[in-house]
Amino acid sequence: MTEKLPYTLVSKQGPIEIRHYPTHLLVQVREPGEFFRAGNLGFQPLFNYIAGSNVAGQKIAMTAPVLQEEVGEDTHLVSFVMPKDFDLESIPAPTSQRVSIVQIDEHFSAAIRFSGSWNSQRFEDKGKELLAAVKSAGLVTIGSLYWARFDPPFKPGFMKHNEVLIKIEEPNKGHK
Repeated sequence: MTEKLPYTLVSKQGPIEIRHYPTHLLVQVREPGEFFRAGNLGFQPLFNYIAGSNVAGQKIAMTAPVLQEEVGEDTHLVSFVMPKDFDLESIPAPTSQRVSIVQIDEHFSAAIRFSGSWNSQRFEDKGKELLAAVKSAGLVTIGSLYWARFDPPFKPGFMKHNEVLIKIEEPNKGHK
């Protein structure tokens, strides 16, 4: 079974889940291009890294989800979550200069789950829905939306599990 990025469900407010994520590591690439193209092109160097294209030649198990965040006009960060037993000291360095290792500190996020095939319009629509729900709940956002894809491209769209997320300030006791 594929290891998934762990989180604690803090609360559910209408369509959104409020989650607490522990500190974790990502390997990521910055990829130019529109949403779908960037996601596809960013996948390969990350897959090569976990397939052993790192200084240790170590194979690393695939985890879920694959994350994608727009960081500029037609520029995206595409990231693989690393297994939880890695830390900054134990993770092998990449051999590709395109691949970087990033530690993500513990944080809270709001998320909406949805199914279906991947396309930029679906992700954009769900992002708008999340932002409206977060605002309605009185939560304060940090940064920008990011997307999580949990399934391989060959899985039928109606069976795919996707999410749109945004980091938020720690909810006050009234939201827990």
